[in-house]
Amino acid sequence: MRIDQYLWCLRYYKSRNQASLACKQGHVRMGDRLVKPSREVLIGDKVKVRKSQIWHELLVMDIPKSRLGAKLVDIYRQNITPDDAFDHANFQSLSKGPERDKGSGRPTKKDRREMDDFIEDE
Repeated sequence: MRIDQYLWCLRYYKSRNQASLACKQGHVRMGDRLVKPSREVLIGDKVKVRKSQIWHELLVMDIPKSRLGAKLVDIYRQNITPDDAFDHANFQSLSKGPERDKGSGRPTKKDRREMDDFIEDE
């Protein structure tokens, strides 16, 4: 089975076209090598997929015949993503800077200067 079709079947991408584009953009790897969308997936292969700034690592357990329900995905792959990958992503989302109240409009000059001072202090 093709890697783009495999990732689509396992619900990593909503369409096969998105999975194909991800392969072309370098978001899918086997081992440490970039793969083309037409690359064949075999049982036992290790696949890395970059989604939401996290590299998810998968071990191919079996090849599905078609797209699966979300509950059946674990039969066909084993998630071997290290826990520190998720910690790093959470840390980056927390360090964006000061938060503004939703619906408070555009920042004033004073607000902007305070945000700039906050960013320069780090």
